[in-house]
Amino acid sequence: MQIPISNRAGVVEPFLAMELMERAKQLEADGRDIIYLCLGEPDFKTPPAILAATGQALAEGATSYTHSLGLLELRQEICRHYHNYYGVNIVPEQVVVSSGTSPLMLLLFSTILNDGDELILSDPGYACYPGFVKFSGGTPVLLRTAAENGFQPRVDQVRALITDKTRGLLINSPSNPAGSVLSGEDMQRLSELPIPIISDEIYHGLTYQGDEHSILEFTQDAFVLGGFSKAYAMTGWRLGYLIAPLSCMRTLQTLHQNFLICANHFVQRGGIAALQQCGDDVAEMRGIYDKRRKKIVTNLKKLGFGVHFEPKGAFYVLADARHIDPNSQRLALDILEKTGVAITPGIDFGQGAEGFLRFSYTRPYAEIARALERLDVYLRERGE
Repeated sequence: MQIPISNRAGVVEPFLAMELMERAKQLEADGRDIIYLCLGEPDFKTPPAILAATGQALAEGATSYTHSLGLLELRQEICRHYHNYYGVNIVPEQVVVSSGTSPLMLLLFSTILNDGDELILSDPGYACYPGFVKFSGGTPVLLRTAAENGFQPRVDQVRALITDKTRGLLINSPSNPAGSVLSGEDMQRLSELPIPIISDEIYHGLTYQGDEHSILEFTQDAFVLGGFSKAYAMTGWRLGYLIAPLSCMRTLQTLHQNFLICANHFVQRGGIAALQQCGDDVAEMRGIYDKRRKKIVTNLKKLGFGVHFEPKGAFYVLADARHIDPNSQRLALDILEKTGVAITPGIDFGQGAEGFLRFSYTRPYAEIARALERLDVYLRERGE
């Protein structure tokens, strides 16, 4: 029997970064030595204070449901964090905690988008954004950005795309895949547009140059996605949060109650410890990432890759490889097969990154150095 697949499911395209990693895993199982520079997966262990707090929570039986918005103490800590770091005043009733930011994107887009409503996204941008929008019934409107601007949107570009169907602009700073950071001046200008701003701030805490700003410094009519995966090395813990205007919270809470119920109780206890005790751990990891960043940027330039701007945040470099092969997926697979270095093809992030490769420096310094040596040999053999 042929079971039909829904039209809604069919709009979501494969995640090429995952598919390339899965091919790399196959090669590794066959005995190949693989260096993974393809995923945003911190190589650090989760800080000890988080492990201790979670272990204690489990010992105390913290395995029950919590409030659907999340533990009050965790939401209070999130509010305190935004006040201390950004001078922003929010209340716990504006925060919903969930199992990562991905389900929160689905809830948010389902809350603000009717069928055919438009959401402006940067191209290139995080590969999964368009799928979330389309699955929620919306239409992604892709804004082609420029490398010299760090692939970040400019206010005049956004304004030109606004129609009566536009329901918001999604920004990401520090960004994936480019590692660029929006300035406070740019955020201020974007916040003055007559549409809500959705700010994905998952890479906050990982900015190496300049100041780090939240959109909430400039407008309260905004939505913020944040979490613990990247800065606190908690990817597998699945803990994120959404900050939203109070007018939307009842709907978001209702959807969360129905579809997700609540985040894991004991994991939320770990989130409290992260915010209260792990600032030094984040600073140490950030310092190590920064050294790797400088190494990989310098050496990619020496190898002839185009690094049109210096990434200042997250842990990615989006390098221009169009002079080697304009087809980034073909090039990434060829590099993987011939060198054992796994890199994400730029096309995964939109047509605006076709011909680019995204390098993730979430591996130890020595591994990054070995990967660069392999790439040097590969390019010499190609005659580049």
